[in-house]
Amino acid sequence: MRRVLLLATTTGYQTRAFGEAAARVGVDLVLATDRCSVLDDPWADRAIPIRFSEETESAAAILEAARANPIDGVLAVGDRPTVIAALVQEGLGLPGHPAAAALTARNKLLTRERFHGLGLPVPWFQAVPIATDPRDLAASIVFPCVVKPLALSGSRGVVRVDDETGLVAAIDRLRALLQAPDLRGEPNGAHDIALVEGFVEGREFALEGLMNRGSLHVLAIFDKPDPLDGPFFEETIYVTPSASSVETQQAITAAVDRAARAIGLWHGPIHAECRVSEAGVFVLEVAARPIGGLCAGALRFEQRLDAAFGRPGQSAVSLEELLLRHALGESSDGWERETLASGVMMIPIPRRGVFRGAAGLDAARRVPFVDDVRITAKTDQVLVPLPEGASYLGFIFGRADTADRVEQALRAAHARLEFAISPELRVLQSTHG
Repeated sequence: MRRVLLLATTTGYQTRAFGEAAARVGVDLVLATDRCSVLDDPWADRAIPIRFSEETESAAAILEAARANPIDGVLAVGDRPTVIAALVQEGLGLPGHPAAAALTARNKLLTRERFHGLGLPVPWFQAVPIATDPRDLAASIVFPCVVKPLALSGSRGVVRVDDETGLVAAIDRLRALLQAPDLRGEPNGAHDIALVEGFVEGREFALEGLMNRGSLHVLAIFDKPDPLDGPFFEETIYVTPSASSVETQQAITAAVDRAARAIGLWHGPIHAECRVSEAGVFVLEVAARPIGGLCAGALRFEQRLDAAFGRPGQSAVSLEELLLRHALGESSDGWERETLASGVMMIPIPRRGVFRGAAGLDAARRVPFVDDVRITAKTDQVLVPLPEGASYLGFIFGRADTADRVEQALRAAHARLEFAISPELRVLQSTHG
């Protein structure tokens, strides 16, 4: 049985989906996760313990383990382990994204600098030490603008700013976020810098793709029907196929292709975010990884008709299965997204508090064209909305003959859900002895 290494967080949404896909493909899935190396397999998953922040050491540990148990393919979930995955691929002689490209893709400032240097459209941008007094910046800033961290994903820490007062509040808020214990534990110099850049008007899209030895294969272009104009940028609904014109989709594909090549991404999954304005397509990021969370559940793929014999291929497969096949050397060119429209809603967190439960799940699942509703928040979990938060309440999936019907189904299902969120009780430390 061939073995594929998956680098992922211990509690990541996608780990189980990859495990199920591996069983279908007949692949032995080997995990490498960010965990304590002292504990003896605490999750009973035989994972290789690594530290995402110690990239060279972690890659060396994986390569040492591969001496006894060879690895045939490598995948990474999330931005943090992409550089380690690239180093392992290089060490094993497997095709993949170069480590330098993965590092650039993970850092918003490096990405902007690379795009700008090669003449790709970018908003104006300025790197700002997070300790800077924002009042000293106001004279050099053109509003509206966006303040964002360099190395967080999922719109975490991203705030639109329309004036000096908002600039002060946004940078103070980002500074507090980057000093949070879960981030300060990472020896990452990127957390000492903020990126301030011009706000780009227009509609936002996402592109899911695979690089096949330098050639981009577009798996899906997602519309984001909800306007993302700030003050925060919480993504909710993705639907595909896109309702935009053929010309717009071609422009998005061409822009992402140029952006991926500019970064140096060569072989493996990519996930791109872009805005389309009157000035053209602005690629905001191209990540060296697949779409995050459970959103991959909105994608299924079928083999193209065999032109020589006029027969369809096997039944539809998941994105995770397609990625496993690709990691083992199979080209993705023989696959295309299913003919049905599909989509996902990332259920937003309405307010901070303690999650007590959800009602209306059965009613939501009965909505026509809804495939499933999955609540991923755990009872008694403290819910934190954007811009500080890093998770969702759950996911709603839909399929129909048109993208409009998928979008309507997702909204109707969400309207049937009710969430019990109680106020968070904060513990105050006494100043008395």
